[in-house]
Amino acid sequence: MSHVHSFAPIAGSTATRLILGSMPGVASLRAGEYYAHPRNAFWPIVAATLHFDGSADYPTRCKQLVKNHIAVWDVLHTCTRSGSLDSAIVESSIVPNDFVTFLTAHARIRQIFFNGAKAEQMYQKYVLPKLSPGLAEIPTHRLPSTSPAHAGMTFAEKLTRWQRIARH
Repeated sequence: MSHVHSFAPIAGSTATRLILGSMPGVASLRAGEYYAHPRNAFWPIVAATLHFDGSADYPTRCKQLVKNHIAVWDVLHTCTRSGSLDSAIVESSIVPNDFVTFLTAHARIRQIFFNGAKAEQMYQKYVLPKLSPGLAEIPTHRLPSTSPAHAGMTFAEKLTRWQRIARH
């Protein structure tokens, strides 16, 4: 079991959409980068959707998100788990990120997208009850997880579903 901490958000002052994961996996934590596992489809999907080079270095990819008014963060600030799977998170160890402060500082955010069901479930349980009515009313959308553990959907199917981030 490891006690793990999430990263600071990738977010510019003009962000209108927020993509939320649950907690970075082991490969991401080692690299210090969101979605660093080589088989995670996040960067290829987002790059294809927003039309930028998904093989660019990490700082360049992050700049592309900001340029496209997209913020990325995780629902959890810290938790205890073994490995990378959300199912291994020890429920009693969960501490969510401070969404009141984040959403207030990024008041242009009009859509929240979840990278998988677990991120959505944790947001609904640990974050939503703490939000003011105005912040709680930001529309949310669950997208299929880009994790290699979510193998029940092809890359093409995930890409089709994720393309809605470009339409908002």
